Amino acid sequence: MAQYDVVIIGGGPGGYNAGIRAGQLGLKAACVEMRGTLGGTCLNVGCMPSKALLHASELYDAANGEFATLGIEVKPKLNLVQMMKQKAESVAALTKGIEFLFKKNKVDWVKGRGRIAGPGKVEVTAEDGSVQTLEAKNIVIATGSEPTPLPGVTVDNERIVDSTGALSLPEVPKSLVVIGAGIIGLELGSVWRRLGAKVTVVEFLDRITPGMDAETAKTFQRSLTKQGMEFRLGTKVTGASASKKGVTLTLEPVAGGDAQTLEADYVLVAIGRRPFTEGLGLETVGIETDKRGFIPTDHFKTSAPGVWATGDVILGPMLAHKAEEDAVACIELIAGKYGHVDYNLVPSVVYTSPEVAWVGKTEEQLKEEGRAYKAGKFPFSANSRAKINHETEGFVKVLADAATDEVLGVHMIGPQVSEMVGEYCVAMAFRAASEDVARTCHPHPTRSEALRQAAMGVEGWTMQA
Repeated sequence: MAQYDVVIIGGGPGGYNAGIRAGQLGLKAACVEMRGTLGGTCLNVGCMPSKALLHASELYDAANGEFATLGIEVKPKLNLVQMMKQKAESVAALTKGIEFLFKKNKVDWVKGRGRIAGPGKVEVTAEDGSVQTLEAKNIVIATGSEPTPLPGVTVDNERIVDSTGALSLPEVPKSLVVIGAGIIGLELGSVWRRLGAKVTVVEFLDRITPGMDAETAKTFQRSLTKQGMEFRLGTKVTGASASKKGVTLTLEPVAGGDAQTLEADYVLVAIGRRPFTEGLGLETVGIETDKRGFIPTDHFKTSAPGVWATGDVILGPMLAHKAEEDAVACIELIAGKYGHVDYNLVPSVVYTSPEVAWVGKTEEQLKEEGRAYKAGKFPFSANSRAKINHETEGFVKVLADAATDEVLGVHMIGPQVSEMVGEYCVAMAFRAASEDVARTCHPHPTRSEALRQAAMGVEGWTMQA
């Protein structure tokens, strides 16, 4: 029986980073992964392939429109097979990179489905059915999440697809219905909209992107609508009937009213994700999940001695970078060091065009808490680099404590804001005041100046608008 200091179940961003950090700290570590490649949902069928398609579809869209404005005259032709091929090649390179990092840090990759078989034991069933048992001083559950199913709508990944199926459609749909106006649905919907599909988004709530600052969400919806996406808010899907040629959906207003039907070539079900804990053997060590399937933890410790949990299977933002932070903190605690993650400082991003990024509190949350705050806001239409690049949609909004000026939340919609929100993550980690950012020199001309100008706006001295 192979013996380890730590055995990690799951090879996604939480799992593989836990393995690497364990190796760095001198712990003997194994990572159990049932896929044929490392990287989990994020690298294989999530974050990375979707970004490959977002990038390619944005360039195709620009070639069909903006290029002519810039004096570049071309007539692009879509080669969907090649677009999918380059996506797969990029993903393969990333997963091979993790294998290299495992070897570099002396982490064993044990291929197969992992299951806790009692205290200190992980049973691994390989693809050929053979079983081996690993003995572990510590077990880390990092199995991630899976798409949440929708009652009445059966995903077949042919005509009715989940987020995985939407990454590999065999053709550009004439019409695509996205069920769910969250981040995943809007990103993938925008890909196929740019490639030529008519996209309709059906959302149960009366708004898109729940959890996003309300003003930012309204601006975001206006932008997507202008691009050609149609929204049916306050609407529930009660059934779906798929044929070889398409799908018929049955819809009803949430507030009550007559049922309607909606036809589409394809339907994407993207109503969220749920923890993946099926068949993990939690009962063998007395662990029970909560009503939503999450594993209760205290600083990543479960109720079972020596068993830890991180990432999407525990509470907190269901994001790859949050899972990575969890993993590092968890392993450092196992190694006798200090480990902590402040979930208020975990940024969120929507990689559409324009992008949306935010960190910290929304205005709605601050009002609910009764916390007095000031807001500074700066539009990208007044930013020199954004103007020159014809990327003037959106704004940056900074929320700061009315008394202390500490930055409490930042909300951005605009060009490449995903690359800039990290500045405010650092600022907030050091409990910076908005004035600290306002008085820090930023390079000109860059989009990042909008972050500074918005900070200036908290005290009313924005200079460029």
